[in-house]
Amino acid sequence: MGRGGRVLLLAFVLFLTSHLTTPASAAMKSCLLVLSDLTSWPALIAGVTNQYKQLYLFKEISAIGLQIDDSLFPALEQLPGVLAVIPDRLHKVQTTHSWEFLGLESGGEPKNEWKYDAKFGEGVVIGNVDTGVSPTSESFRDDGFGAPSGWCGKCDSGKDSTFRCNKKLIGARFFNAGVQVPDFLDQPVEGKQLNQTDLNSPRDYDGHGSHTLSTAGGGFVQGAGAFGRGSGTAKGGSPRARVASYKACYTAGCSSLDILAAIFAAVEDGVHVLSLSVGAPAADYAADLMAIGTLYAVHKGVAVVASAGNSGPQPGSVTNLAPWILTVGASTMDRDFAADAVFDNSTVKGRSLSASTLPAGQPYPMISGQDASAADQSIDNSTLCLPGSLDPAKVRGKIVVCTRGANGRVEKGLVVKQASGVGMVLCNGAGGAVDIIADPHLVPAAHCSYSQCEDLLKYLQSTEFPVGYITARDELGVKPAPVMADFSSRGPNTITPQILKPDVTAPGVDVIAAYSEEVPATDLPFDDRRVPYNMVSGTSMSCPHVAGIAGLIKAKHPDWSPAMIKSAIMTTASTGGNDDGQIRDETGAAATPFSYGSGHVNPVRALDPGLVYDTTPYDYANFLCSVRPTQTQSLIPLLLPLFVGANANPFRCSLGAYRPEDLNYPSISAACLSRSGTTTVKRRVRNVGAGPWLQYNVTVVQPAAGVRITVQPGTLSFGKINEEKEFTVKLEICDATAAAGYVFGSIEWSDGKHRVRSPVVATTKCG
Repeated sequence: MGRGGRVLLLAFVLFLTSHLTTPASAAMKSCLLVLSDLTSWPALIAGVTNQYKQLYLFKEISAIGLQIDDSLFPALEQLPGVLAVIPDRLHKVQTTHSWEFLGLESGGEPKNEWKYDAKFGEGVVIGNVDTGVSPTSESFRDDGFGAPSGWCGKCDSGKDSTFRCNKKLIGARFFNAGVQVPDFLDQPVEGKQLNQTDLNSPRDYDGHGSHTLSTAGGGFVQGAGAFGRGSGTAKGGSPRARVASYKACYTAGCSSLDILAAIFAAVEDGVHVLSLSVGAPAADYAADLMAIGTLYAVHKGVAVVASAGNSGPQPGSVTNLAPWILTVGASTMDRDFAADAVFDNSTVKGRSLSASTLPAGQPYPMISGQDASAADQSIDNSTLCLPGSLDPAKVRGKIVVCTRGANGRVEKGLVVKQASGVGMVLCNGAGGAVDIIADPHLVPAAHCSYSQCEDLLKYLQSTEFPVGYITARDELGVKPAPVMADFSSRGPNTITPQILKPDVTAPGVDVIAAYSEEVPATDLPFDDRRVPYNMVSGTSMSCPHVAGIAGLIKAKHPDWSPAMIKSAIMTTASTGGNDDGQIRDETGAAATPFSYGSGHVNPVRALDPGLVYDTTPYDYANFLCSVRPTQTQSLIPLLLPLFVGANANPFRCSLGAYRPEDLNYPSISAACLSRSGTTTVKRRVRNVGAGPWLQYNVTVVQPAAGVRITVQPGTLSFGKINEEKEFTVKLEICDATAAAGYVFGSIEWSDGKHRVRSPVVATTKCG
């Protein structure tokens, strides 16, 4: 272990020794116990209780995972040699066209940068912490792959005798000790309990893990689509990379101890990129086991990508906030799954993943749900197409118009189907939800907005024998795109506002990728359809897009650090849409960096960024000190043998000498600015361009009001590859009232070929 890495781990352990709150209720719960010495921990705990269970041993950070009565947490904290007691908590898991939208393909053909420069990610191993993997998926065939070199992982089939890895899917493991703690076992999700088959196999019994892993590193599969829609060649961002699955998520969710064990295993096995489409509400880094594990991974040279969360558009909802994690929001592509209802020479535009009514263009009788009520059902129930509310004698052979609400959208189609209807138009209600969703309906269907449906409802009321049909089609080139998904979690960063999160956005809406045929196509209990590829939305889908891009960069630049890879992706991202406007949010208004971070990823540009912001272990150590200055210097002599060696110089937090906003991060965020005066932040960039003697000039986009940005110097000259230059960014308050809210600007370095852009966020608000 190099001295820089030892310093980083020492600083983080010191950081962990800060006060942590513990729950007051007593129950058998799991926790991470961080110790100064692992050799005598059983005797140490025996002084408190003998009623405990060891779940994991984490030699990497001198810690153990325990199941123990949580009323004993305070007593454990007081034991000699115990540095921290961190409670376990539950995390949740959060295609054919997306890579063309991202610019890696043109007309279905791969661009040279993808095929030749990055070699489709060949030689890289992408690990995925999720719900497992479907080993029989076509996306994980090993055609043309030789034996991997330097791989230390294994294929642990558990009790699943038919599970097999291959030369593409080179590793599969599962971690379940944490999620089986009674406190988590008693939390069924949607009435489903953990089952032993799922717990004791690396196989995917959810579909989520296969989807995310194939998005990052799935191979080329022709003719893939979802329910007959979106057909094309499925592939991941790094289709020639090898992949490994680390199952830590189950029906109840994902124990943070299991996630931590999975991360350490992936690092030990030799992955180069780690994708984590999981998250929990934001927490202090000292209480976030995923932050601890990913810091270790980054220190070991593994690039880590994680989802921003699906709690948007609520401000401050973004999660996975640690600066060593590349955090990804979700946005749309320029593809839509359109489905229109055609009647009386009029068209109501909607969306659906179902097929058209057949024969194409043949009119069918139409009826509203309110006119199709069964004898014992109210009109209110039949309007909503609730189960049993429709009269088959009235519905048979007809297209039924249902109103959204009360029961599931797809379930309404089932109600229509059970009443012998041939199709459905699903209308949003007045004053209800405004989004329209392409669902895999069980009958031909079109989901339409309330305003679109008004003319249809008038037609049904005014016509004695209304007729119409549903026509479905895939649309490409839809504008504007990208648009931020309403569910994508938003900034600001509630733990460290000086670090802008999310970092970037990527396709996360209506993404088609591999799925597990062990489970139905939807979570609905009545759905028995099995599909090899499925369409899913979420930041879980955008995260592996960026993991795949990280794999490409690692393949082209194998010696780059995780921070350099992250910088390349962030500084080359775009804030523009395909309509020559700015990225928009779900309302149609211009989005801000709290939605998209540095912008929408551009993998072609990221392969040749020109300049990068590198972040060293010392940078992260100083950052941790600045976030929570530690007063535990007396512990350093005890910790030195563990983390820096007996003869190494100790790392000490220099109180007041470092600020969080001075972390060498590719974006700039400054909070708590003085209402009068200036604040200056520091940055340094490294030349990774094609040649020496390059000159970069800066362009500043000033905020609309409140703060003025000045960069010094305005020109950076590089005489050699890997040379670093420093600069400062001065933020001057020019309108204290405007600066009381968040203001947004940017700086961009350019040599005429490369554009290295960093968003700037500033406010006088504190915390």
